[in-house]
Amino acid sequence: MLGQGARRALIVEDSADVAVLLNALLSREGFVTETAGSGHRALEAARLLQPDLITLDLGLPDIDGLEVCRSLRIFTDAYILVISGSADEATRLASLAAGADGFLAKPVSPRELSARVQAMLRRPRGAAVPASELEMAARVQRGLLPQRSPVLEGYDVAGACRPSRSVGGDFFDWQSDGHVMDVTLADAMGKGMGAALIAATARAVLRAGIGEPPEALVGHAAAALEPDLERISSFITLVYLQLDGATGAVAYVDAGHGLGILVDPDGGWERLVTGGPPLGLIPQSTWSGGTLSMVPGSTVVVMSDGLLDSFAGLDEALSAAASVVRGADGAHDAVDRLLDLAREAEDDVTAVVFSRCA
Repeated sequence: MLGQGARRALIVEDSADVAVLLNALLSREGFVTETAGSGHRALEAARLLQPDLITLDLGLPDIDGLEVCRSLRIFTDAYILVISGSADEATRLASLAAGADGFLAKPVSPRELSARVQAMLRRPRGAAVPASELEMAARVQRGLLPQRSPVLEGYDVAGACRPSRSVGGDFFDWQSDGHVMDVTLADAMGKGMGAALIAATARAVLRAGIGEPPEALVGHAAAALEPDLERISSFITLVYLQLDGATGAVAYVDAGHGLGILVDPDGGWERLVTGGPPLGLIPQSTWSGGTLSMVPGSTVVVMSDGLLDSFAGLDEALSAAASVVRGADGAHDAVDRLLDLAREAEDDVTAVVFSRCA
């Protein structure tokens, strides 16, 4: 875990030389750094890392830097410092309008970078959300959650969400006909009532497609949700799994979520493979599915990014989750322990666990 007062910086830069320079300068300022070379990777890393500072190059290879800035501002109150080779007034103004806190022209001056970072850190971060709105968001979120575990012979299933008072975008859902079980865990970017309402809409759309193959369901859900998500500049990370109880075969799609693992009976674990970007992030995207096989004694775990608040990095968090599963007495105990791992989380924390009985 990061020490008391430690700060994180995400360097979004597709030039390796500039990234190395920024890493050295920000490390000297006391930041723990991570680098992303594309817009897609930047949004994923910002969600997982939850940085205090983001330096953002506008000339990214996949997504326009200003669009990345707007998307970042939906779900993070990190300071955003745009660093661009174009320093004209129009670019500066467009960056500030997109949500940036500052602008720095290339080539980067170490002294100017230090001065701008220190100036931003002196400003207060994030405005408080009214308590009434936060309470309403929590009620909406609780209303989305399943009231009981599905019944699937030969499997132990549990899930839970511990909502914070500042974010309302997590939800999980499941359906089973006694032979096939469909599981969804998603996170709508944003805060408060707005995120809770996005989650409610997404849940309804996804439920309408239950029974379709995962790739088809996610594609149809994206087509239905994209106009609204684009209009409000939001997106949804999602993992959707379909388990055949008789065979233990699981077909799934991970849409930019990245927080699912398969724990083997011997205690080893592997990550679910990401099959495309979050819904609503890149219009008209397509998603590829993955498959895994649950043998007796194996367990699938999917979590929300609130778990990451208690760890220095993603691999450390996933390894801790796998360790919890290995030591748990059943799925419900595993879920309780996973939520306990994230006691320091400021975000919602959600976990779903299903195990094939040995």
